[in-house]
Parts: sequence; C-alpha cells; structure tokens
Amino acid sequence: MSDDSASESPRSRAGAVDRPHDPPRRGDTEPAKRDPGVAGRDPGADKRDPGVDKDRAEAGKDDPARDLASPRTDAEEHDGPVSERDALRSLAEGSGRDDAERSEALRAGALADEIARRLNADASGTRIGTLALFNADVSFGGGFHPGGAHGGGAPAGGARPGGVSVLAMDVTDIADHTELFVAPEGYGDALDALCERRVLVLTAAPGSGREAVAVNLLGEALAMDGGGAGCHRLLTPAAVLDAGWEPPVKNSGYLAALDDGPALDETFTSAFLGGHAHGSARWAAVVAALRASGSFLILTGGHDLDVLAAGPGGDQVARQPLLPVDPSAIVERRVLGHSGSADAHADLRALLERTGAAAALREQPAARNAARLASVIRADGDVSAEVARLRDPSEQVRAWFHRYRAPDAVAFALAAAVLEECGYLTVADAAVRLRTALVAPEASPPDLRFGDRLGHEQQWIRLDLPAEGGFAPPRVRFRSALLGQVILSYAWNLLDGRREAVLDWLRGLLHHRDLEVRARASVAAGVLALTDPHYAVHRFLTAWAGSTSWPLRQAAATALGVAGSRPETADAVWELLHEWARGNSSAHQRRLAGTAANAVGGLLGRTAPDRAVAVLRSALDRGDDWGTLPSVAWGGVHLLHQGQTAALLQAYLDWSEPQDLSPMVVKSLSAFVFAVSQPYEEPVVDTADGRGDARVPGVPVLLTELPRHHDRLAELWARALARRPVQDSALEALHTWIDEYAGKSPGSLDAVGALLLSVARRPGRHRERLTWWLEKWARDRDKPSAGAARLLRTLDRAR
Repeated sequence: MSDDSASESPRSRAGAVDRPHDPPRRGDTEPAKRDPGVAGRDPGADKRDPGVDKDRAEAGKDDPARDLASPRTDAEEHDGPVSERDALRSLAEGSGRDDAERSEALRAGALADEIARRLNADASGTRIGTLALFNADVSFGGGFHPGGAHGGGAPAGGARPGGVSVLAMDVTDIADHTELFVAPEGYGDALDALCERRVLVLTAAPGSGREAVAVNLLGEALAMDGGGAGCHRLLTPAAVLDAGWEPPVKNSGYLAALDDGPALDETFTSAFLGGHAHGSARWAAVVAALRASGSFLILTGGHDLDVLAAGPGGDQVARQPLLPVDPSAIVERRVLGHSGSADAHADLRALLERTGAAAALREQPAARNAARLASVIRADGDVSAEVARLRDPSEQVRAWFHRYRAPDAVAFALAAAVLEECGYLTVADAAVRLRTALVAPEASPPDLRFGDRLGHEQQWIRLDLPAEGGFAPPRVRFRSALLGQVILSYAWNLLDGRREAVLDWLRGLLHHRDLEVRARASVAAGVLALTDPHYAVHRFLTAWAGSTSWPLRQAAATALGVAGSRPETADAVWELLHEWARGNSSAHQRRLAGTAANAVGGLLGRTAPDRAVAVLRSALDRGDDWGTLPSVAWGGVHLLHQGQTAALLQAYLDWSEPQDLSPMVVKSLSAFVFAVSQPYEEPVVDTADGRGDARVPGVPVLLTELPRHHDRLAELWARALARRPVQDSALEALHTWIDEYAGKSPGSLDAVGALLLSVARRPGRHRERLTWWLEKWARDRDKPSAGAARLLRTLDRAR
C-alpha cells in the first residue's frame, strides 16, 4: 500500500505523507492547467504536483531539483556524510557521465559468467600436479628444472672417428618408428630432397612425430641407395661442422635433434647466418663427406632451426617443414594396423567419441598423444582415465612451464591467458609490454614475432581466422577452455620473482582504451584471487576497490565476482563485501561500499540474489550519509540485468515499508525510480540462458517485465509518486515511459494503463494526481502526449 491515506500506515509520521487539497470536480475551469486544490495560490503553482508546498513546509526541506544547476561538489572525495541533496544530484547526473563505465561493467559481468562456467566445468582444472592452487597449503614434489633440457637424455657414446659421439639405434627403436607409420603430407617431396641433397632440415613442433618421420626417411633413402648400416643418433651435432669431419660409419643414416634454445649453439648459427660464402662452404663440405661415405643426415628441430636454415648458409641443404598428421589416423593405424574391417574402424571411432578421446585429440593433436592413447587401447586399458589425464590442463601447464622459461614465451602465454578471444595484435602488444617488464632494459625494440612461434612453443594456442570471404582479425584462443585460467594460476603461484611484474602489467591493462581488454583483465584478476583470496585482498583488491579510479574499482568488483563463484571461497568473499558495505563515512570507505554494491550486481547477484540485496541494504542504510546511493542504485540496475527482478523489487518494498521521511525510505524509493529510468543495454558477451527473452534494447527492464511483476511495481510506483522528494523524478520517469519507451515495446502502453489503474484504486489522492498529470501531458502545447491522452481515457472509463 502507498501512503496517501491516513488509514494506510499507522507508522507514518506527521508530515510524511502527500495530502493534496480537495481537487475541483471534472469540468471546472481549465482542468488541464490547474492542480487539484490550487485555488488561491500563485499563477506558477499550476506546474507543481498536488500538495507539493505542504510537503516542503512539513518536511522543512527545499526541493533538491531547484539546485541542479548549482556547482557540483565531488561527494566522493571528502570525508564525512554526503547530504541528501548532493546524492540525489549525483544520481540525476550520473546516467550521462557513467555510460562508458556501465557498458564496461556489463561486459565484464558477462565475461565473468563465462570464465566461472569454464572454471567450474572440470574439477581437475583446480590442480597442478600435487600443487593445490586454490588452497592455502602449498606442497609439490619433483624438481623444477630449466626448460629446454631433455629428461633422461641419451647416454653418451664412445669417441668415434671424426671426433663425433654417436649411438646406434637398435632394432626395437627403429621398429617402433617404422611399423604402422603414417606418412605426413609432403613426405615424398622430403624423401626426394634428402636423396638429392644428403642433408635435410626437418622442422616441426615438439611431439609432432618428427623423429619418426626422420627415421623413416633415412631408412628409405638408404634402401634406395643400396642399403646401409642402419641409423645413428649424433650426440654432439655441432661436430659435423668441424673441418675435416667424416661420417663415423659409412652407408649410415644420421639423426641430430636440435631443440630450440641452447642446443642451437654458435656453431650452427655461424654456419647458417655467418655469410653466404662462409656458410655455404661449411655445409658443402658436410654434404661432400656424406656423399663420399654413402650416408645421409637429418637435422630435426623447431622454429629456431627453421629460421636458421633459411639463412644464406642454408642453400646447400634441403628444408622441409613437417605438416601435422591427423591424430585419429595415427590411433587407427596403431590399433588396427594396415588392414582392419570397416566395422572395426567404425567401432574404434565410436569409442573415441564416447570416451572423449576424439575431443582430447582435437585439443592436443600432437602425434605423441595419439601414440600414447593407441597403446592404452591396444592394452585394453582404461581409455577414459587416459583421456582425463590427457585433457587435464594442469598437467599441460606444468609441463610447458618446465620446458619454456624465456620471457618471450612466458609473456605471450600470460597475455593470451588474460586476453583470450581478443585479436592477435591486441594480445601481441600486451605480450610485448609484459616482456619488457620481465627483461633488462634494451637499447632498441626487440624483433619479436610471436605468431611465427605459435605452432612450436605455443601449441596450445590457435589463431582462428574468419570464414572464407569474411574480414576480421585472427582471434587468439586456447585449444582447451581451462588452459588460460590454469596458466594464470600457475604463474601467480610459482613464478615468485615475476609476480610483481605481472600484477603491474595487469593493472596497466585495466586502463586500456579497449573496454574488452579492461574487462578480461578484471576477470584475470579474479582468477588470481581464487588461488588465495586472503592474499589477494590485502595485496591488491582492497587498494583497487578503494581507489579513485573507476577502472580499478570495477576490476575489483569483477574479480570478487569471479572469486566468489567458487564454493570454497564464496563465504569469505561475501563476508568481505558485507564488511565493506558497513564501513564508516570516510571517502575511502564509501568507495569500498560502492565497489561491494557493484560486485553484487554482477555474477554474485545472479547466483545468490538474497545475499546480494542484503549487501545492498548494508551499503544503503547509513543514516544521514547518502554517499552510497548512486552505487547502490546502479547495483540494483545490474541485478535487473542479471534476471533478479523479483528479489530486487521485494527488497525495495521491504526497505520502504515504513513510508515515512526516514532516509532509508527515500533512498530506497530513489533507487527504485532510478531503476525504472534506465534503458536495457544488451551485454557484449552473453550466455544463452533466457535472461533477455522479454527484453527490448533501449527500454527499461521494469517496463518490459511489468506484466510479470505487476503487483510489486504498482505498490512501488504508488509510494514513489506520493513521496517527496522522490515524486518529481518518479513523475518524470512515468512521463518518459509513456512518451519514449512504450512505443518501442509492443503492448507496453496497455501494461502501463493496467499499472495506473492499480495505483488509482488505492486509497488517497492517487487517482487525482494521475488524472491531473496525464491531462497536463496530453494537452501540452509544445508536445502533446497521445499516450497520456489514451491512459487518461482508460482512467476515466474505470471510474
């Protein structure tokens, strides 16, 4: 019930209700220009609502709207309570000033929803080996050795002629590579090139099966050359470039594995890049020695070797980038052999789909993963368990960080983890800035080409190109949904010396001109907070939440939403938000309360609306300090966008139930009027959950959802229209509903008519007030309202 009648609320204080004088009967002189009960007042009084002057006299306050043009004080920046007038002024002016910030909040909230869904999709994503990322107890086993080194390297061979240490490959080793071998595309060209040049540089990413391809190529080349003494591994590859080198064993195939990094020592760099004449001469000598002994040499490696071999000294050797093989084809060949019936192939493919193995191989298409999976299937092992191990992002991240420690690789991995799905150039620029923070100052910008290395050291990342005929920048995406989050968690927990640099870099992203970058950086901060909320609160979240910078406060709100989405951290996050909401009246504490209100209007409010409105009440119910009203009002709007209309409206009803002039009543009704005034904005990233089924972009949510929440809205509208100083803004909002928004949403004007009928039937002066204002709007000389005229007729017919 509203408060227009003395019998409605015995708790109402004297002077708290709007009681217009008795109105003139319909048909009196100039009914459209005269407020009920205006006889004897000044000529300008016809522009005011019934009973306005009495409200002012009884309340002892001036109309805040009169001072809207006065200089505005920044209430946020001074300690002590903020006045009602300043808060209402800030609320009235905020819609234009905060458009960009509001859009950012909606975007960040939508991204937070998606991140939380991914984090909760697989419990295995919360662990890395024996390190419990989201636990305070940290313990891990095993060494943390530098990347690039091979575990369990081949034993050193004895000294051989020419000073090269070699190791013959045994029959079992060769058979493992050659039996059931699946040749990649371009294999024939590689074989022809090897036979012609004698030296082949074969490059591909680690785990691609490049060694198996090399062994097969060497075997076939030897067979075509009349047979030979088998294959040997070169354990000190650089020795082939020594003057006078000769193959230790004639008629043999030699395999030298050169991983990126230290393995490519100065000798190879000089041979390929030391000038055309110098490099060509050295490799010409190697080729001549191999040809004289009837031998062949294959150098396998990754991106660095491929770049070196393209240098001026590489014109004497053949180069062949290895194209990937379909991992499913490898599984089928290793399980079914060279034959296998059509039914057997169909059954195997069904097994791969049923157990998730097919999806796992799409995420990690390396040949070694297919070979391992095939061995489990052949042994009748637990395929589902192997798939779970293969898809566990924590194991992938742990292995990757053990292998790659250079700032170039780490910087791009972290940039992709934060900005996944952004364009490549955006991610690359962010990676360059992070790399700069991780290395010593350099005299000139480095020649970084992250894209060239993606298929080698960043195999877990793919660049998604637009569909044929479309134009869009390539998007950076991980092959597994959880990888980016686990990468962030790993780096935050274990790269101790780089934590400060990562945090400074992340904070810098929060001021990026691209709002999507800001939003994703905010979500990344939440992922970091998940690992140790207590540390995060004291390390950066409180400082951000109390900052005078809106991007930092929004980042803190989003981060808390992500951190609070996990059951094990939810209670701690909610306790923190209540603590911030109940703070004192200092400017810093108000900003903390505002951040709390913003946080519960996002992901947290969507999943726990009752807890969200409790935080909003704590933030709003601060007696004579009105400084948190704008933040709470925006928090309510965001709750509406999260689909929590019923919970919010019930809260406004409960908070304004006394219907007196107490601050909490006026604050609650002011927040309600603000909510009915804000048009709906479609989130940039949304999930298909039906929240926006009945919503119309550019129309307030509470108008499109009016039929669903008719009773609650009727009571709140009645209270707002009868209560000073909310009354003016409520009338303006109603006028805007009728003239601007109702025409954009089919059926809305009829719904407003039903709403006004419900309000008019309440005891008191509601009908008179509505009739007076509708008539005034309908007969406005400059802009008569057809909608108001129609609603006026609706009220007249219902008498």
